[in-house]
Amino acid sequence: MNVPAHAKIAVGVVVERRKAQSPWVDFTWKPVTALAGLPEASPWTTLSQDGDGTTFYAGGAEIELYRTETTNYRDNLGSGAPMLWVALRPTGVEPPYEIFAVTADPAEGEAWTEAGGDLVDVVPMPEAVRLAIDAFVAEHHVEQPFHKRERDRADPEALARRRPMQKERE
Repeated sequence: MNVPAHAKIAVGVVVERRKAQSPWVDFTWKPVTALAGLPEASPWTTLSQDGDGTTFYAGGAEIELYRTETTNYRDNLGSGAPMLWVALRPTGVEPPYEIFAVTADPAEGEAWTEAGGDLVDVVPMPEAVRLAIDAFVAEHHVEQPFHKRERDRADPEALARRRPMQKERE
């Protein structure tokens, strides 16, 4: 069941391409920053170049916020260095990546790294995004009490040795 997002925050994503020090790949790619809001630039606009690296504005994305995930957002904000997780998906053509998603939920971001060929990395959370997420958490967070489950008592007879069953004789 897909639950609709309760808030969306627009961000722009900047990626860096560096000359690889490998005989198997020509370049390495890495998300390096997120911009609060969407700039006027077109996706895949070159922003800067130096000797071995080039940075590009890769395009825009929306961070979707859900009331059920406010604990994860709060933990991220309270970490001292709040981050955003950026997932780039290979396209197989030029440009080589498209923005798959951006999230402020650490659990979701970590789940993206488990399988597949997506490139997932963290970038610092812009202050304007941090303030918007903080306001969302303040408005929607409901503390969930922790209920420790009690274990069922073990039945010592359940593990006891039993006599082999005898076939009934006719």
